[in-house]
Amino acid sequence: MSTTDRDSRPAPPTSLPLQGGGGGGGPAQRKKLSAPPISLSLDQSEDELGETPDDLDIDVDDLDTPDEGDNLDYTDHEMDWDDPRAANRSGAREPVEPIPTCSAEEERQEGQLWRAVVIGEQEHRINMKSIEPYQKVISHGGYYGNGVHAIIVFAACFLPDSDSEDYHEVMENLFLYVISTLELMVAEDYMIVYLNGATPHRRMPGLGWLKRCYQMIDRRLRKNLKSFIIVHPSWFIRTILAITRPFISTKFSNKIKYVNSLDELRELIPMEYVHIPECIIRLDEELKEATESSKINSFLLGPEPSASRTQNKPDEAGVSPS
Repeated sequence: MSTTDRDSRPAPPTSLPLQGGGGGGGPAQRKKLSAPPISLSLDQSEDELGETPDDLDIDVDDLDTPDEGDNLDYTDHEMDWDDPRAANRSGAREPVEPIPTCSAEEERQEGQLWRAVVIGEQEHRINMKSIEPYQKVISHGGYYGNGVHAIIVFAACFLPDSDSEDYHEVMENLFLYVISTLELMVAEDYMIVYLNGATPHRRMPGLGWLKRCYQMIDRRLRKNLKSFIIVHPSWFIRTILAITRPFISTKFSNKIKYVNSLDELRELIPMEYVHIPECIIRLDEELKEATESSKINSFLLGPEPSASRTQNKPDEAGVSPS
């Protein structure tokens, strides 16, 4: 901007008119206020704007700073849940155990612990973990006849003890397992070989359990059962069958056969695929030795003398002997 243009501008006012009445109610008087001088020059240099912060001369050594002992603990304990490490510093929170995670293999094994079966048009679930030690109670013993009739082996020695805490739960799951397995094994006619030997009384199945098994067996299975062989029968099993005879059909009663030794069993069925537990084999050998010893003793001692009264026969002449 040139000097001529600046000179042609009007001078700024030096007073401001104010409207206001006088104290005596006369005509309004104008008051003038003095305005400070204003410079509108654009040529002002940076030096005229004042000192900058860089020009300040501050001695840092002369400033008062707090001592280390005056430091305050500003730890916000209310936010400890945001930082797990804060609980360890304060000691107010107990460590949280992480939630265990299962792998895909563990989930698959967990699913195998339960088996869904359908018995009598009703679905049931079997706890396979609870009956794992007792699954040998039923097995497939091959075939007989023309190779189409199945042999089902039931070993009572593998049943659980009745004095165990979970006995009823195990027997319930074992019952479902036996019935469902029987339906899978049998397609045509079949027979059941009941291994009763070497079974203590505490492992003998109860009368109610046997009755329920018989009632829950499908009608087709009851009809196709051709023989029920009991090996090494005891007085207990004979008594149970005698008690239940009025409640079972005559056809089923006629299918029951008693076998006293494994040799007799071999004469009835092929034993190639029939699994006989070691305890039953030892029992059979002991019974065989006891039978042989009894026969030898009877032969050496001879028959027991029978008590008979001696009658004196009169002679033909009617004279008594002298």
